Amino acid sequence: MSHLLSLFYFHFPLAACYVYIYFFLVELNKYLRSSHSVSFWQVPPFLVRKVFTQIFSFINVQLFNSLLLRRECCSFSNGEYVKAGLAELEHWCYKATDEYAGPAWDELKHIRQAIGFLVLSIQQLYRISTMYWDDKYGTHSVAPDVISNMRVLMTEDSNNAVSNSFLLDDDSSIPFSVDDISKSNEQIDISDIEPPPLIRENSGFSFLLPRPD
Repeated sequence: MSHLLSLFYFHFPLAACYVYIYFFLVELNKYLRSSHSVSFWQVPPFLVRKVFTQIFSFINVQLFNSLLLRRECCSFSNGEYVKAGLAELEHWCYKATDEYAGPAWDELKHIRQAIGFLVLSIQQLYRISTMYWDDKYGTHSVAPDVISNMRVLMTEDSNNAVSNSFLLDDDSSIPFSVDDISKSNEQIDISDIEPPPLIRENSGFSFLLPRPD
């Protein structure tokens, strides 16, 4: 699944990749909620939420790390594309409802707040500030004295080994317990299920047929 999203991101124009991702999410949500998605077993809503949370986490990591590693992604135009794409993903979460989207939108907090610099470390702030360039209007980027002050703060904070890295880690796990599955399963009354003709017509399966009162 992550490989498929990588293909979308790296092989389509940036403005178009969000369209493909959006329709991918729509179709995947439709498939997981269908009673035919896994034989005749419907995927529990909690597991659907886990899947989409992980997908959005992957999108967050890929987009945010691209900002820090690829200078062409730090342009004004790219910022506009990312903002428009995030609006599409937010719209998808709204239509999918909390029952199926869950906290997926929160997984995009780094890329959502990259412009506002609300959740970023000093290393990440410095990296984006030094990488940013206005390819559209040619305006000046972050003032040199601000860059200098951030460099001083980075030096003071260099003793913290955790903060020295400006990249996010891609955690591909989807943790859930057996207890989560048992709680999500609906109680099914077997007597309400109509056996298929092959079973009804075979006397060897008569014990499965409802007994008349």
